Amino acid sequence: MEHLHYPNETADYRTARNALLDEEMALRAQIEAVAAKRRALPLGGEVPQDYIFERIGKTSMPEQVRMSELFGPHDTLILYSFMYGPERELPCPGCTHLLDGLDGAARHVGKRAALHIVAKSPIARLAAWAHERGWEHLSLLSTSGNSYDADYFGDTSKFSKGMRTQHHVPDGQNWDETIFNVFKKANGKIRHFWGSEMSFAPPAPKQHHRAGDLVDPLWGLLDMTPEGRGDFFPKVRYD
Repeated sequence: MEHLHYPNETADYRTARNALLDEEMALRAQIEAVAAKRRALPLGGEVPQDYIFERIGKTSMPEQVRMSELFGPHDTLILYSFMYGPERELPCPGCTHLLDGLDGAARHVGKRAALHIVAKSPIARLAAWAHERGWEHLSLLSTSGNSYDADYFGDTSKFSKGMRTQHHVPDGQNWDETIFNVFKKANGKIRHFWGSEMSFAPPAPKQHHRAGDLVDPLWGLLDMTPEGRGDFFPKVRYD
C-alpha cells in the first residue's frame, strides 16, 4: 500500500501514522459492519396510535398533522427528540448544536427519508427558535398534547426504576430526553425500526454517551485535532 508523505515529516511520524491508518481502516470496516446489522434488524413493534403533532403550515399558521402523514413519499421516517420543553428557558445546548449541523444535511436526507424534529414546546415557540438559529431546512413539530415522547423515550416518564436510578431521575420528577427513532411503513402499518438507545447505556468514564456522534460534525472535527474534545461542551450562545 502506498502512503502519503507530507513535507519534512520524520520516519517516526510516518511509522506511527501508518499504524494509526490501519486502525482507522479497521474502524471504518467495523462501522459498516454495524450499519449492515442495523439494516438487517427485523421490524419492531407496531406504533400504538397515529400520533397527532402540530406544525407550522403553508399559511404560516399552526396545523395538526398525523404521524402517518409525516412520511411524505417515503417509507422511512426519522424523528429526533429535541430537549426544548416549555419548562426550559433555553433549549439543550447539546441538542441545539447538533441541529445546527443537521439543518444543512436535512435538504439531502429528505431525498431518501423523512426527517422531523419533535419537542414539547408549543409550535410557535419552536418556530421562533428555528428562526433565531437560522434553520432553513429542518421541519419542527410540537408533541404538546400527545404521548409520543413518553412512548418513545423522548422523556423519562416511562423509565424503569433501574433506569431512573441509573440516570439520577428523582422520584416524582421527569424531564425531556434526546433520542433518534426510526419508523418504517410496511403492509399498511407503521412499525418502529431503531432507536438510539446508546443515549441511555452507561457511558465510558469521562465520556458523553456519544449516541449521535455519527451525525454530529462538531465532535468529528474536534476528534481530528491534537487537543481533541477535552472538557469542551457547546453553548446555546457565546457572548
